[in-house]
Amino acid sequence: MSRISVRAVLVSLGGAAVIGGVAVAGMASATAPSQPAVDNASARFVAPTGDARGAFTFAADVADDSGVKNLKVLAWPKASGLDVTAKEMEHVEDAVCERVDDDRSTCTYTLRITEREAAEMERGEWTVSALLTAQDGGTEFVPEAATVTVDF
Repeated sequence: MSRISVRAVLVSLGGAAVIGGVAVAGMASATAPSQPAVDNASARFVAPTGDARGAFTFAADVADDSGVKNLKVLAWPKASGLDVTAKEMEHVEDAVCERVDDDRSTCTYTLRITEREAAEMERGEWTVSALLTAQDGGTEFVPEAATVTVDF
């Protein structure tokens, strides 16, 4: 499959172009696992109003005993029937990860959305898939890391 991005999926499935941004989340795990782990994942949709852009935000705590290299994120309408694979996730955009310690990071991804873009988005439940890659090359693919309802 060619290079997939959150922007491409949103454009092709809902007609919306989006821009990435940053948010903040908390960290709950005290010890890093020996295998990559994605915990406390959540997604939120805030509809745009007037001149203020809305946002589609995903946040997760991630960890591995070798450290965290990156977290790839892809949001898509559940009704689309998209069946994302770990291999395809290698080509999507990165979340922004802030290191908590040698083993753990807090990662976030925010899509800023205008009213026009939101009007073209598919309403209903959206799924967020995530692919964590550790410094030692280990991976953890979570096909349904979080869900959120897009409705306004």
